[in-house]
Formats: sequence, structure tokens, C-alpha cells
Amino acid sequence: MHIKTNDMVVVLSGRDKGKQGKVMSVDSKAGKAIVEGVSIAKRHKKPRKQGEPGGIITMETPLYASKLMRVCPKCNKPTKPAHSIDSEGIKTRVCKKCGAKI
Repeated sequence: MHIKTNDMVVVLSGRDKGKQGKVMSVDSKAGKAIVEGVSIAKRHKKPRKQGEPGGIITMETPLYASKLMRVCPKCNKPTKPAHSIDSEGIKTRVCKKCGAKI
């Protein structure tokens, strides 16, 4: 996947189009990611144990990774990261627009 945990991403399509957020977790098997502050849903929770609070809880739901694009920290533009190998043989992600290491 082109997105990893703690990346800043922008949503490309859907009701949250244009919103930016930090990736909290990634499920590579399902091809989905949970982004902080994006795709908020409300769940009605019933208290199961004594003293446990119930009520309406807001939570982030997973988005398909194809709807997300990485934001370069240097140029602040959405970009799909390219991969390059430096002189030491280490594979790194690089911004396609400005060439900065991500």
C-alpha cells in the first residue's frame, strides 16, 4: 500500500472530499485505512456492565486506500509517493512533485 500509519493524507472522493487528516491505522489485507477526523459515524452503545456508560459514540470508519492520497510535508501538495534507492541500498519514498524524501 502507498499509505502508512502517521502519514498526512487528503480524501479524493466521497462526502469528505478535500479533508485532510493523519492516518491512525492501516489494514493492508482489506485495503482500508482509518483517518483521524474523516468519515465520522455515530454508533449507539448500550451499557453492558454496571457503571459502564452508554449513549451515542462518534468514531472514525475505514476508507478505501484508493480514495486517499499522501500529502508531501515540504510542498503541501497531494502526491503519490515514488520509490527510489539511495547509494546505501535503502529504499525510500520520494515526492513526485518536489523530489523531497518522505
